[in-house]
Amino acid sequence: MLVFWEQRLVFLATPKTGSTAIQAALESMAEISVQRPPALKHTTVGRYRRFLGPWLEKSSGHEFEVVALMREPVSWLGSWFRYRGRDGIEGSKRSTKGMSFDDFVAAYLSKPVADFANVGSQARFLGAGKPGGVDRVFRYEEIGTFVDFLEDRLGCEIILPRLNVSPEGATPLSAPLLDRLKRERAEDFTLYESLQRS
Repeated sequence: MLVFWEQRLVFLATPKTGSTAIQAALESMAEISVQRPPALKHTTVGRYRRFLGPWLEKSSGHEFEVVALMREPVSWLGSWFRYRGRDGIEGSKRSTKGMSFDDFVAAYLSKPVADFANVGSQARFLGAGKPGGVDRVFRYEEIGTFVDFLEDRLGCEIILPRLNVSPEGATPLSAPLLDRLKRERAEDFTLYESLQRS
């Protein structure tokens, strides 16, 4: 999470949407930068509105615009799957090493959710359909539009490094499981489709 005081701008770090690269590029310009622990780095809009937003607004006397990125839902899950299949965590409860993407998505949709598939929901993170959601959500797949927005608001050129990138790998998803995912996580697909295209 980054807070830009003079610009009255807050960036919430949706997991697996390039947030580590964005924070690395912009940390020196932010008055507040929260990068650790992950629970604070990835503060949801609900927690922001309940705890941090009122404090910032009372301290400054102004409202802050809250922005974030969202990734296409299947691609987002694919990134999580590949990230948790990386070397170094095999054998842990969070590892996806040796399983198929179908297995991962099926576990993600199951209750209770296994540790390796417990990655939350972008729609819930961003407060979709609720009062007080993120003010402006940009598509991760069109990150250039977000960079243009930031350059305009912050008044400088921004070059994003490649950091915390998931390993390469195919993530084929069977048609029946894709249909189930779209049905059971409709709020994520609906929110993504509602986002303005550049």
